[in-house]
Amino acid sequence: MAVGPGTLPEFYPVAGIKVGIASAGIKKLGRKDVVVFELAPESRVAGIFTKNQFCAAPVTLSRRHLAETSPRYLLINTGNANAGTGEQGMRDAMACCQALAKQAGVTEAEILPFSTGVIGEPLPVQKIVGALPEALANTVENRWAEAASGIMTTDTRPKGASCQIELDGHTVTISGISKGAGMIRPNMATMLGFIATDARIAPELLQTLASELGEKSFNRITIDGDTSTNDACMLMASGQYSGPEITASSAALPKLREALQAIYLELAHAIVRDGEGATKFVTIDVSGAAGQQEALDVAYTVAHSPLVKTALFASDPNWGRILAAVGRAGVEGLDLNALEIYLGDVCLVRNGGRAEDYSEARGQAVMDREEITIAIDLKRGDVRETVWTCDFSHDYVTINAEYRT
Repeated sequence: MAVGPGTLPEFYPVAGIKVGIASAGIKKLGRKDVVVFELAPESRVAGIFTKNQFCAAPVTLSRRHLAETSPRYLLINTGNANAGTGEQGMRDAMACCQALAKQAGVTEAEILPFSTGVIGEPLPVQKIVGALPEALANTVENRWAEAASGIMTTDTRPKGASCQIELDGHTVTISGISKGAGMIRPNMATMLGFIATDARIAPELLQTLASELGEKSFNRITIDGDTSTNDACMLMASGQYSGPEITASSAALPKLREALQAIYLELAHAIVRDGEGATKFVTIDVSGAAGQQEALDVAYTVAHSPLVKTALFASDPNWGRILAAVGRAGVEGLDLNALEIYLGDVCLVRNGGRAEDYSEARGQAVMDREEITIAIDLKRGDVRETVWTCDFSHDYVTINAEYRT
């Protein structure tokens, strides 16, 4: 069950970025569960990672390798998170990197590992290593759609986005994939994202873009309020296009940033639309805040309320649940008579209580939609923040009760 059609786009191959895929049989025989990205030698990589202190071994190792050198390969496996596995987990992650490095003719530090799946289980190193020759043998630039399927766990469908833009007469390509359906709540927002462009981007700017774009997309989504041990989102720039290097002062930067932001948002929204058991895609828009933190506090309090999320699933316009969530968000000195709460274009709350022109029929008409906006104007300032979430259904409980079976 998911919201919207969820069809994959036509992917534009990114020059200098090849993708290989293989089956290791980690959780299910015959399933494509190992993905390898091969990057041109002059490529640059930046990224953001989970802030969960129990971060997985591959997260620790990827951070370390990224600080040491320019990566040449990304190695992703699904079916096993290699998290909560202690020192053995680190040895296993390093063993996979060493095996790929040996076969590809690069150093171990030039490999970034990523894992997703069940926490606390030993990584099946031999299965992954055994699948590497197949993945390396079929690396091509147009395998993005297969890779999108190869990184899935409880996802019901693959997720991807792709576009081309013109920068000063040069065509720039951007393609990306993401995965995630549960255990989704930033810091960062279990999810993985891989976005690549053939643009040549200065290293310091690339990290700035990765952080800023991730903050306003993957770090603004939540399914269930649980921050994963394995979250990572990587931005790769192969530098293969024919234009000049893009720096912080380049006139072309705003257009590139806008295109990248659109890709990041599409991939992040796709995760929410495919949230475990989701039947609604919900935008929570908080405006009129005095500061960013209070805007996010209000948005996440509403987004994480089980009562709000179950009302959304039932298409029940029980607006009192939204009002109660706003009231317990911890905003000091909130003027209850000033703020307004809307469901779509229907005002629910005004002057401290139910809006005089509200009717159950109007609220029901909005709640019956697949895509819903809850807008909250705090009337305290000019800060605005948006968070995206989904409802809680019976299927969410079932999926997570049976996750390891």
